[in-house]
Amino acid sequence: VTQTLSKSRSLAGLRIGLAVGDEALIDGLNRIKDSFNSYPLDRLALAGAVAAFEDKQWFEDSCSGVIRERERVTRELEELGFEVLPSKANFVFARHPGHEGAEIAAKLREQGIIVRHFNKPRISDFLRITIGTSDQNNAMIKGLDAL
Repeated sequence: VTQTLSKSRSLAGLRIGLAVGDEALIDGLNRIKDSFNSYPLDRLALAGAVAAFEDKQWFEDSCSGVIRERERVTRELEELGFEVLPSKANFVFARHPGHEGAEIAAKLREQGIIVRHFNKPRISDFLRITIGTSDQNNAMIKGLDAL
């Protein structure tokens, strides 16, 4: 099992994660880690990770907030006519039957609102919308409503 601490513990800039597994597997990962990980773990990153794991209440509050906002954003997107795929992450994948994904992303960008669009087969009509703060999400919904 691997986990990044980028989103779940708000440590994206520290580039830190963890792996839990069978001893032989972890030994193998330790032997090759320097060949693909050019970012050694420094004391600041380690201190941040330890502090993040010790503050369980903040983690629980943060997760609850993301879940609450994700559910609200999903409802509001659906009210605007979007199809929203089920999500357990800190983002939703959504498309609107009346607009192309690239068009929506470009119009939001003009308003200073950034959502991800991937020009790839099967997903080109979808937007990847990261769940932000309540204010950020409100601005995004307002921007979509104005289209």
